[in-house]
Amino acid sequence: MTSLAQTLSALAPGVPCPIPANWLQGRTAYGGLSAAIALHLVLQEAPEGLPPLKAAQVSFVGPVSNSARFNSEILRRGKSVTQIGVDARVGDALAMRTSFIFGAQRTSKIRHVRTLRPDVQEPAAYLSLPSTAVMPGHFPNFDVRFVGDNLPISGSAVPELLAWVRLKDARGVRPEVALLALGDCLPPASMACFPEPAPISSMTWSVDFPQPAQSSNWYLQRSSSLAAADGYSLQLMEVWDEHGNLVLLGTQTVAIFT
Repeated sequence: MTSLAQTLSALAPGVPCPIPANWLQGRTAYGGLSAAIALHLVLQEAPEGLPPLKAAQVSFVGPVSNSARFNSEILRRGKSVTQIGVDARVGDALAMRTSFIFGAQRTSKIRHVRTLRPDVQEPAAYLSLPSTAVMPGHFPNFDVRFVGDNLPISGSAVPELLAWVRLKDARGVRPEVALLALGDCLPPASMACFPEPAPISSMTWSVDFPQPAQSSNWYLQRSSSLAAADGYSLQLMEVWDEHGNLVLLGTQTVAIFT
């Protein structure tokens, strides 16, 4: 199995990107990996003094295949905020468009966190999924331990998934890149309601980082579908590190085919 660090080490701007089989979802790269590749290349070429990552907007336009080429462009560099765009193309076709926002920290009297971390036990209290479970192709790269009775394709009445997750091998990967690679690893929350397997496709992913990323072994991740109709689901994604800090907050539009 090719690790995240090994996958990233083989990358170069403008050169066709090899996607290992264990990071594929059908005919496209796992979305978290595609976003992590874009961020990794941005940080490799980053201008001196680039502030911490604050946000990312990702549009999954088409399949990101082995022939995808990633190119970055500084969109604007202000006094405290820098925006950098990354396009991934397969041939002449746009496959993914990403914009990263980096922002310097400022002194402020306003400070609050209103998203509450679920009250759960430590990861060791929960079991990993059996190898026979029907899961996306990228799942073997992660240790995923679901909390509670809600599981993908369980016919649940509640469109929510909660799990402790970690990369099986994050050595040599910058914390913000590892967090972005991990942040999309759970199946869409609406899949908890699926009575049987059916295709899904992530369309957009908007991500905010409340604080500079720090290395963490385990992350608690909750995905909740806020609304679903007409073959689309809008979901909220929250990630806390093992110390209880909110480290990622995102929304995603997902196409569902059931």
